Amino acid sequence: MSAAGSAATATGAGGVPAPTKVIGVHVNYRSRAAQRGRMPSEPSYFLKPPSSISAGGELVRPQGAELLVFEGEIAVILGSRARGVRPEQARDCIGWLAPAGDFGVQDFRWADRGSNVLAKGQDGLTPIGPALPAGPLLAAAELDSAALRLITTVNGSVRQDATLDDLIFGFEQLIADLARLITLEPGDVILTGTPAGAGVVEPGDVVEIALHGAGGEPLSAVRSTVVEAAEPLAPYGAMPKATDEARAFALGTEAPPARTPLTAEALTALARVSTATLTVQLNRRGIETTFLSGLRPSRPDLRLVGYARTLRYVAVRADVREALKAGGPDAQKRAVEAVGPGEVLVIEARGETRAGTIGDILAARMHARGAAGIVTDGGVRDTPGVAELELPTYFRCANASSLWNAHIPLELDVPITCAGVLVMPGDVIVGDAEGVVVLPAQLAEEIAREAAQVELREQFALERVRSGEPVAGLYPLSEERRGEFEAWLASGDVEERSS
Repeated sequence: MSAAGSAATATGAGGVPAPTKVIGVHVNYRSRAAQRGRMPSEPSYFLKPPSSISAGGELVRPQGAELLVFEGEIAVILGSRARGVRPEQARDCIGWLAPAGDFGVQDFRWADRGSNVLAKGQDGLTPIGPALPAGPLLAAAELDSAALRLITTVNGSVRQDATLDDLIFGFEQLIADLARLITLEPGDVILTGTPAGAGVVEPGDVVEIALHGAGGEPLSAVRSTVVEAAEPLAPYGAMPKATDEARAFALGTEAPPARTPLTAEALTALARVSTATLTVQLNRRGIETTFLSGLRPSRPDLRLVGYARTLRYVAVRADVREALKAGGPDAQKRAVEAVGPGEVLVIEARGETRAGTIGDILAARMHARGAAGIVTDGGVRDTPGVAELELPTYFRCANASSLWNAHIPLELDVPITCAGVLVMPGDVIVGDAEGVVVLPAQLAEEIAREAAQVELREQFALERVRSGEPVAGLYPLSEERRGEFEAWLASGDVEERSS
């Protein structure tokens, strides 16, 4: 580091006052907002204790934890007291800038209930590098955004790279916002948010967070090496737990939506009954437009049953496309890593056929994760490879063109319209050689049970019609023939014939 040796230490030495508080900002980079799928209209904050600050070195992950997440940030350090200041006055309150890490052990997220105390307040989880006088850096960045660049590397590989242009709320706005209600003292630290690219690190990983100048030279950096705690965590309170929600947050994916689980009997029935029978059952309950028209299966020999995870594509626009592609994993990649066993990825592609929506590599990844299938009302790439997978896939057409030529993957687990049908996250998706039908989750158990009975009556009728009998009294089944049907059911080989 060219300036690190002479720069002041960030916390309580070299003329920098010790902080009374550390304030973190939740989402404050456009690339991060795109990754998370939401753009904040105002800043939101959390507190970290000053005891979480370190100068780098060993960063301890508790035994039993899996989800230690790094976030590279710029720390704004107050040089003077701020209370009731306007944004244009807030610049004068900034004393120093420093590279900083906002690490979090997301295995404690379940216990924090939003506070971040256990997840982010542990000793050493806020490494801060040598502090640099803020005035010259901010002045240079106003003339050239590249004059102040935040770069985070893990084991020497760049994981985050951003300038102040990516900020949603500038440093001055953050100070003015907080100072309306909170007195900011000299030495107080504001962690100003992290760009896209944050992720999980393991013991042995080396994380370096650095501020770089206009020529690319490092101005200040802080380096942390992840180590496993030497002793088990005492069981006096909450223990690390890698919940689905914590894992999704840590990996930048999405937590699965709440769903109504089906019994094993219902799942077995839905894997046998036809989509035609299911649509009749839905119609009898006043629910129409549930069959996804115009889609074809990659493997007509496979049945599809699973819970919907939804992904919405919107029309392409070059500026939005480039911003999202530069901002870390897009919604499609996050969806692939979010869909788990027994779940179906349902994609709204607006019926657009000029490009694919997914290809064989991502389909193979979903298959490896145990996904139940894929449904899209757009194109699929690499269809021969997709057809080789034991993964039911329904699509409108084959198209080798990249999705980015026609689509932008935007949102996960929101209500979507696929092939003209409303699909809610958690709905039950059933597919056969004819196509795909959507069952409302709250009705799926009941429909499965009744549809199985209907299928048996229809199977009985079909056998009789094939043997030459007229349809009358068989379809629908009359009371006069019910006894014959009951005897057929009791014959002992119905299960074999219906399987």
